Amino acid sequence: MATLKPTEKQLAFLDWEFGVFFHFGIRTFYEGHRDWDMQEMPLEGFCPTALDCDNWISTIAKAGARYAVLVCKHHDGFANWPSKYTDYSVANTPWKDGKGDVVRDYVDACRKYGLKVGLYYSPAEFGSKGQDAKDYDTYFINQISELLTGYGKIDYLWFDGCGSEGHTYDTERIVGEIRRMQPDILIFNMWDPDTRWVGNECGIAGLANRNVVSSLPFSVLQEEEDALEEDVFLPAECDCTMRWTNWFYSDADEDTVKSVDELVGLYELSVGSGANLLINIGPDRRGLLPEKDAANIVAFGEEIRRRYAQPLGKLEDFTCRFDRPTLVNQLVLMEDLSEGESILAFEIYAKTSKQGPDILLHKGLAVGHKRICKFPAVMTQQLTIKVTKAEGTPKLADARAYYVK
Repeated sequence: MATLKPTEKQLAFLDWEFGVFFHFGIRTFYEGHRDWDMQEMPLEGFCPTALDCDNWISTIAKAGARYAVLVCKHHDGFANWPSKYTDYSVANTPWKDGKGDVVRDYVDACRKYGLKVGLYYSPAEFGSKGQDAKDYDTYFINQISELLTGYGKIDYLWFDGCGSEGHTYDTERIVGEIRRMQPDILIFNMWDPDTRWVGNECGIAGLANRNVVSSLPFSVLQEEEDALEEDVFLPAECDCTMRWTNWFYSDADEDTVKSVDELVGLYELSVGSGANLLINIGPDRRGLLPEKDAANIVAFGEEIRRRYAQPLGKLEDFTCRFDRPTLVNQLVLMEDLSEGESILAFEIYAKTSKQGPDILLHKGLAVGHKRICKFPAVMTQQLTIKVTKAEGTPKLADARAYYVK
């Protein structure tokens, strides 16, 4: 069977590695609401006193994020831009006397700091059940068109399947319009996806993660995955909340903000397992990032740079060589995916003396874009990577050794 090759866009996406999700909207101002609780949230409640998307994006840029995703419309239907197709939008709120546009402020800030622009849009929303499917598709396309034609180049469109279980969309029409308006866009997880949801909201891909899959998870409300007609190459993205439960801001859970140690662990279980990591922060009712969340994500970025900014050794074929005996405890492998994913299992051996056999340090599964391999500290002259199972011809793009305290 021929090896499935990624597109240039998919390879670029994997290079983004780490992004930040922003859940912000009408629900930010109504404490205690949950998905699909159908509770009313009047427009007069939306009034951020100091909304500053520059604050959001400059902070995550310091943390090393390469992309961001903003909730433009969640399941409640509230539009964070002045949409012509609903009255339930920023245009009818007290904020800036109805003249504000959160999407515009966000996109401008992303471009200022050089981050890729992602937009989230919930296909399903409150009150849409029972509506004529064709009319709803038209409403859907009209709103997506505003987002994809009014804000310049959009890099990533994030569709949430939650609430769409069992609903039939005219996906050919919808996707056709999206691809026509933004030919270079990446679509997340649904209908004609370029990337996929990892299947949990914990930020974890795990040791067995691969880029080639035969089924897709659809939403948190659907246990079974949707089978695909054939295997496809789809990089995974791992989303999670900065706080324990809430995606939108809450006053009640500041004590659950993830520590730097936990964030590093998630990085190693997502990016270090060949996927992307998307961490959500809910801006507060001022329209700013909560101080503790902001401080921890910046500190997390600093810790990742401390650990991985100074690689040791030089890759020669499948061997990482050192100029002199060197103490190491991690090896970060990167597969050359330009011709597809090949490595299905591998072992790492260390040369610890001039005579005698090399010592087996680590056994792993797929490598993919990046695989962080950890083992007890060892003094070695070289580390050898032995591929024990592969499809096609395996090729490494890089192997970087580290000693991480």
